[in-house]
Amino acid sequence: MDADVIVAGGGVIGTAVAWRAARDGHSVIMIDPAGATLYWADPRGGDPRVSDTASLVAAGMLGPVSESVFGEQRLLALNLHAVERFPAFNLELETATGQLTGLRTEGTLAVAYDSGDLAALDRLTEFRHSAGLRAERLDARETRRLEPFLAASTRGGVLAPGDLSVDNRRYLAALRAAAADAGVKLVTGTVLRAGPGQAEVALPGPGGLVLTTYQARHVVIAAGHATRAIEGVPDSVRRAIRPVKGQILRLRHPGGLPQLLTRTVRALVQGRDLYFVPRADGELVVGATQEERDDREVTAGAVHDLLRDAATAVPAVSELVFAEASAGLRPGTSDNGPIVGLVGDGRMIIAAGHFRNGILLSAATADAVGALLREADPHPAWRPFTPDRLS
Repeated sequence: MDADVIVAGGGVIGTAVAWRAARDGHSVIMIDPAGATLYWADPRGGDPRVSDTASLVAAGMLGPVSESVFGEQRLLALNLHAVERFPAFNLELETATGQLTGLRTEGTLAVAYDSGDLAALDRLTEFRHSAGLRAERLDARETRRLEPFLAASTRGGVLAPGDLSVDNRRYLAALRAAAADAGVKLVTGTVLRAGPGQAEVALPGPGGLVLTTYQARHVVIAAGHATRAIEGVPDSVRRAIRPVKGQILRLRHPGGLPQLLTRTVRALVQGRDLYFVPRADGELVVGATQEERDDREVTAGAVHDLLRDAATAVPAVSELVFAEASAGLRPGTSDNGPIVGLVGDGRMIIAAGHFRNGILLSAATADAVGALLREADPHPAWRPFTPDRLS
């Protein structure tokens, strides 16, 4: 037996699960293709595309209210549980590592650029009120009082005060440090096959790949969209997961220019949705496209469209420094919900398919997997999202 728990995947879900399992007293091996080269270099110097994990190509929004849409009430309930859990988990993480993750609590402001956008935002607001969510309707003047750099033509907005955001790269770096400190063994390799209590892994060697099999009491599959490529994972799970490409921009404030935004802003611009997430260090994240594609190429059209709509909603964006454009693959599922639960005889656990909500759901997922490892029941909000629903 090589460990109590093998975790396949070193993104935000896999690392959170590994850390929590180690803190609970389990010996843990975490296997990830990127290994120690997971973190991106500073985009001002060096190639930023070191890893393809979706956790690093994200904005870090924790927005169950501002992202809630019609027909996803069960996912909304899970996301509300997750956002309630996140601050305590994050505080524990910062305390354990001494690293700040950039958690922000100012809420999310959704804004409408024209009358059609305002009508669409009003329909969503009515739904959110019907679900009992806190969403404060604002007129144009009130909206621009909160964020003065919004376009003069902004028609109105809705404030979701309970939404949060976190710097995704700092958060993942802190998780990685915490996992290492807790004794998690990181292995650079790719899980090819998994079964009850074992994983066959391709490891890089001097003469090519070397196949090795690791044994453990439990194997947790947390490989994001790559879960569909792991043999031994139930076919129903592999079929349900698909890659959804997203392209995102990072802009920086030059010296002398004030911060343009004080909170996360979601903007509707002539029916097109985009978001702005400010960072404490002066960075502004702008995103994101949603494309049914399986590549990580940054395209000129996507950069153009994001910049066009960003400058329409916040005209002063054109004065910022273009720092980075990146693309990643979100792990989408057939019903947009995550897949978390036991399969087979219980020695394999699936924790994948988190789509747009990987960072938001990371703490709650770590708790859920921790409960399964103890042979206990996860929080009731997870009941609709077990692998059983797919078959």
